[in-house]
Amino acid sequence: MTNTVLLWIIVLAAAVIVAAIALRRRTRMRSAELRRQFGPEYDRTVQELGSPARAERELAARARRVEHLRFRDLSDEDRTRFESTWNRIQAQFVDEPAAAVARANELIKEVMRARGYPADGFEQRVADLSVAHPEVIEHYRAARALSDSKRNEQINTEKLRQAVVHYRVLFSDLLQEQGEAARPPHEFHEPTPAREAGPSHVSH
Repeated sequence: MTNTVLLWIIVLAAAVIVAAIALRRRTRMRSAELRRQFGPEYDRTVQELGSPARAERELAARARRVEHLRFRDLSDEDRTRFESTWNRIQAQFVDEPAAAVARANELIKEVMRARGYPADGFEQRVADLSVAHPEVIEHYRAARALSDSKRNEQINTEKLRQAVVHYRVLFSDLLQEQGEAARPPHEFHEPTPAREAGPSHVSH
């Protein structure tokens, strides 16, 4: 083996090592960025899909999809209208808690459409929201679970109240300006003694 051949082998080996180090560094940076962007949703997706690699492919795909959406800030008139609708939902809860939960669910979808989100199915809405609203997306899942878990059974008013509280957290977050820091949501107070509600029918 000549010195020239040996030199080329050393150069190529060094290039491979440098490339491997650079790739590992990019992978670590990508993982850190996805963790930062998605917060608790990153860990949830890892647990759901079984590995960080699969989770990161899924989260990156969500981010790419959302990049192509045209988002809009709400006008002051929009915010006033949506807040008024929410106030009516709270009043409706007094006599019709199941219907109020269903209306809260619909209001979330209305605000999402106004912000520029597609009105796709629940899982797609969750995926899209998780890109910019990862800290509150679990509230959406919790509200849905409370609404669906006993759909064909009696749901007590406390569980319905909890569902509305979860919807309120997401509702407050969606009403903010793009990029605005999260602020605490208004609390939901049930103004009358609890009673048992009939079967809940929540639209999806």
